[in-house]
Order: sequence, then C-alpha cells, then structure tokens
Amino acid sequence: MLGIASSPHTHKRRSTGQVMRLVAYATVPGIIALTLFFGYGVLINLVLCSAATLLTEALILILRRKSLWQLTDSSALLTAILLALALPPTAPWWLLVIGSVFAILVAKQLYGGIGQNLFNPAMAAYVLLLVSFPVQMTNWLPPKSLAEHVPSFADSLSLTLSGYTKDGFAAHQLSISPDGVSQATPLDTLKTDIKNGKTTTEVMQTPLFASFGGLGWNWVNVGFLVGGLFLLWRGVISWQIPAGVLGGLFVCALIGYAIHPDTNGSPLFHVFSGAAMFGAFFIATDPVTAATSPKGRLIFGLMIGVLTYFIRVFGGYPDAIAFSVLLANMAAPLLDNYTRPSSFGEGSKS
Repeated sequence: MLGIASSPHTHKRRSTGQVMRLVAYATVPGIIALTLFFGYGVLINLVLCSAATLLTEALILILRRKSLWQLTDSSALLTAILLALALPPTAPWWLLVIGSVFAILVAKQLYGGIGQNLFNPAMAAYVLLLVSFPVQMTNWLPPKSLAEHVPSFADSLSLTLSGYTKDGFAAHQLSISPDGVSQATPLDTLKTDIKNGKTTTEVMQTPLFASFGGLGWNWVNVGFLVGGLFLLWRGVISWQIPAGVLGGLFVCALIGYAIHPDTNGSPLFHVFSGAAMFGAFFIATDPVTAATSPKGRLIFGLMIGVLTYFIRVFGGYPDAIAFSVLLANMAAPLLDNYTRPSSFGEGSKS
C-alpha cells in the first residue's frame, strides 16, 4: 500500500521530530557566539519564545481536537529558536510573545499546521514585528568590547520584563558608546554613514568594523556556518539553497564593490555580517516553504541572495534576509512546477 505524506519531505529515514531537533542542535555554535558578544538577552529570548510558541501550539491543538502528541515533532520549538535568534537581545517580553503567537497561530496553524504553510513562520513573525515596532526591533546592543555598560543576567532579565536594568538604564541608553555615539549593527552603520557622505574606507576604520564582518558579527556568522556545515554533513539539508544564497549575495556584492568601492561593502563583509549565514543555512532551507527540486532549490537560493543584496543596498532596511525569504517562498511553487524532473518516459513518442 502506498502512503501519502505532506511536506516536509525527506529521503532519509528520520522522523520530522528528529530533523527538527538536529536543526535546533546545529544552532548551538551561533547561540554561543551571540551570547558571548551581545549578552544574556539571547538566552532569555530563547526561553520566552519557546514557552510562548509551545503554549500557543498546545492551545490550538486542543481547539482543533488534535492530539497534544504533535508537540513532540519539535516544529514549534524550532520556530521559537529561529525567531528568538533573529530578535534583539533587548527585546521586551511582549514583543517576544506577539511574535511567537503570530508565528504559530497565523503563519502556521491557520494554513493547516506543519507542512501546509506557505511562508516561513519565524520570518513572517519577524517581518510583522519589524514593520509594527521598528524602534524595539532595531535596538541591538553593541558588542561587549565596545559597550560602556555590559548588562548582567539579572540586568538582562529586568530589561526584558520592565524595559530597564536594575540600575535604571533603558535599552537605548545601553546602546550608547563611551564617546556618546549611538551604536548600530554594522550593516545599518555602513548604510547610514554612506548616505551621510562617508566612503566605505572611512566607515571601515571605526572600531565597529575591526573585523571583516563587523566586530562580533563575523564570529556569529562563523558559528552559524559551522552549524550549517553540520547539517550538510548529516544530510539534513542539501547544498543548493545555501550555495545559491551565499553565491548570489557574494557575486552581487563583488560586482557592486568592483564598480564603486567607495559606496559598497566588500563581498566578504556582506556574507559575514547580519543574518547571512543564519538565513542561508537555517531559514531558507525550511523544507516546507522552499523549492524542492534540485534545480529549483538552486534558483530559490540565488533569488534570496540577489534580493538580499539589492534590498540591503537600495532598500529601506539594512538587513534583508527575512523579506527576501518571504518573497522567495511565494515563488517556490512556481519554481517547482517548472524545474521538476521529468518522469521516466514523459514526453517520449509512442
């Protein structure tokens, strides 16, 4: 008897839960790097998002008269991890809850649950929050080595729950450097300073750009690269999508840098800053919302990489992984339709 199963599809003898948990384990190097450079708020995000997504998933399953055993597929937990890692470590608790509830309730369950959703739930929630609450969503702490006030775990918890540290510092005050300049992510700093008339060379001489991807951010991307290579080694993901994302981003950045190096970041900077590695290996490769044919996966990844570069350079947002992934999600069914391999004997003359 033939069995028919919905996505996510896998050719390995692993359950959906095993795949989801392997992806979650692979985020550990990136989590360590984020925590080391940007504080304990990363861990608090993970705990609160996990609690909110699991509770929301459980309530929806009860309302739909489904078994709570479905929680063991770990899909809700993985959504929580991906969303938590995309949010600033100073995010208030209500922002985490809104994003988590939206990801499960709207982006996943309203489509019918796992395997039925069109958009990546974590990125759909991220874009909702970014558009609705831009101040809270762009308030990243500077790397610890550049920070005047480094929050302890108790400070980070207080900041999440009340908006202030135990000493009374608000999130925006913690982002001020000792020289009184408000810190931002490397991508945002580069974009803003170039608009203000500075050259790329001048911007890269500031302490935030002491390393090739921006201080701290390059190591975060290396962490997610290590996790991504682990997923490739275990056969959890295929190479086409990450190669397409990073290749498309690198080539576009190389062309832009070659044409006008004074107003464009280098290719190495683009692939090791922001959410490039995180997006390439952990977001774009979602088996439910990505293209499934080998050629379709490569085109899907290239689309995300190219869109990311053009939104970064010409759009209104410094990092564009979430927007690019959602746009590519809409194109995935069309890509599969035109790139699916031909069946044996298809198109042959009788």
